[in-house]
Parts: sequence; C-alpha cells; structure tokens
Amino acid sequence: MRNEVLCGRLVRALLVVALLAAGPAAPARAQDASQAGTDAGLGLATVLANAIYAPVKVTYAVLGGATGGFAFLLTGGNEHVANQIWIPSVGGDYVLSPEMVSGHEAIRFSGPRDVPEAEPAVEESVADFDDAGF
Repeated sequence: MRNEVLCGRLVRALLVVALLAAGPAAPARAQDASQAGTDAGLGLATVLANAIYAPVKVTYAVLGGATGGFAFLLTGGNEHVANQIWIPSVGGDYVLSPEMVSGHEAIRFSGPRDVPEAEPAVEESVADFDDAGF
C-alpha cells in the first residue's frame, strides 16, 4: 500500500513537472509551426517561380550573347557595341531567392545598361622598346 501511495505521488509530481515544462513552450511551438508553414509556402513559390524564370533568363542570355557576337563581327570588332548587348543580357540574376519572391529584394533580370567607353590601347613606341635594352 505504501508503494502505491509513493508511486501515485511520483506520477503526479512528474505530471506537474511535465505540464510546467510544456506550458510556456506550447505557444512558441504553435508560432514555429505557423512560421514553418509560411516558409514552406514561400519555398514552394520560389521553386515554381524558378521553373519559369530560370529558362527564360538563360534563353535571354544565350540570345543576347549570340546577338552581341554578331554585332561584334558586323562592326569590325567594335567591342563597345558588343558590350552594350552582352553586359545587359548576360548580367543579372539567374535564380530567384525567397527574398526576391517575397518582394524584400529586387529582381535584376538584366545587367547594367551603362557600359563605359573602352579606353584605347596604349601602344609601345619603338623608342621605349629600344630604351629597355632590346
């Protein structure tokens, strides 16, 4: 009989300790579950958006690369003209992040449009070549 009383008290004490330990954590767990659901939804939206965005971006980059190559050839090797096509088409984001999908970060489909002028190449003069001891 004494063992039954001790066993009953021990069970009640363990139950009280378990309830006290789980009590304050229950709302936090519910909040974590809610956040996990939001994160899962955002992750799924990101994957689906990338399924469309990434192939379109790669196609744009490949076509821009080819067009820039033709522009380079047709202008007699004018790299500045080609860069005006290459840099915007090949630059930019190829994959969307969850921050981009949620609107917290900007999506840059193309690279920068302002392409600096190419500086002319500095040619060594024959005099500089002779001064070097050759």
